[in-house]
Amino acid sequence: MLFLGLGLKEAVNSLRKDRDQMSNKLSRVLSCIQPTSEMHIGNYFGAVANWVEMQESQSYECIYGIVDLHAMTMPYEPSKLRENTERMIIDLLACGINPDKSILFIQSLVPEHTELAWILSCFCSYGELSRMTQFKEKSDLINEAAPDYFISSGLFTYPVLQAADILIYLADYVPVGKDQEQHLELTRNIARRFNSRFGDFFPEPAIKFTESPKIMSPADPEKKMSKSLGEKHYIGLFEEETSIRNKIKTAVTDAGPGTLPPNVEMGAGVANLFEILRACGKKEEESFLTTKYKAGDLKYVELKDAAANALVELTANLRVKRKEIESNKEVAYKTVWRMSEKAREIAAETLKEVRSRVGLSKKSKN
Repeated sequence: MLFLGLGLKEAVNSLRKDRDQMSNKLSRVLSCIQPTSEMHIGNYFGAVANWVEMQESQSYECIYGIVDLHAMTMPYEPSKLRENTERMIIDLLACGINPDKSILFIQSLVPEHTELAWILSCFCSYGELSRMTQFKEKSDLINEAAPDYFISSGLFTYPVLQAADILIYLADYVPVGKDQEQHLELTRNIARRFNSRFGDFFPEPAIKFTESPKIMSPADPEKKMSKSLGEKHYIGLFEEETSIRNKIKTAVTDAGPGTLPPNVEMGAGVANLFEILRACGKKEEESFLTTKYKAGDLKYVELKDAAANALVELTANLRVKRKEIESNKEVAYKTVWRMSEKAREIAAETLKEVRSRVGLSKKSKN
């Protein structure tokens, strides 16, 4: 019936074409980042470096977002939010996000996200949101840092907006760290519930755990690198050489000369320096120094010099790229604005189908 009016040869060719199109279909990846005043090496190694790698793999259709609406759930200044968003555009392009290979959008320029978030919130229970551990953690941060600031309902419901960010692009995979696993499971639950009620439509996005190094604070290696802890607790991705070397020089290491007793794990501070070496791609040097450490022959100044040199090499190259992009930043902004329009076209198609399925009125073409 499908080939009524076609000859056998044409029918076979049509089947082959359909098969080839299906086999060549790229899996769609969606990942987002909040705009911050300065990207640090933890952000880069934990997320952005993987974005670039997936983009270059030719195995995925990559859509990346700067989620400025999510940044509003914590205390903020309007001028700073806009400034940080523009800075993040330049930072991501400097890191290697390529407009010819990926879509990079700004969340607030795609209003379909918020419309879908409202629809999906009607298929997410209060109990599910109340069990989100990050809401409790971020509420505690607000109470400590800004006790006069209220806990917004936006902070409570933002996992639904996050689900909309993912589902509106019909994403197959979402690369995340373990700290986001709970939110991704909520997204899958919402998709499943919607599909059960209105017919299969949303793919249940698979969690793609990234093999990302977890970079800790050089000043307190028991804590994850974070700007909120203070200047000495993070290393900026575009930081100057002198500052980087000073932070690594004063980084916490084990007590003693560097001897590793039998059956005792490496201390957190030393492990963090080795992690930085690996993340920078210095695997041979990391292996050589590890051997010396186990033999009790490694001086920590040697390890610190190696880690500092690796970071200086990485950041120097990125600073050059960033300076070049910033010198013509209006072009960079316009490029991302255009990509946001492309993202909106995809989002609008999804929302059109969703509106039809849930019974909302059709939008006028006028």
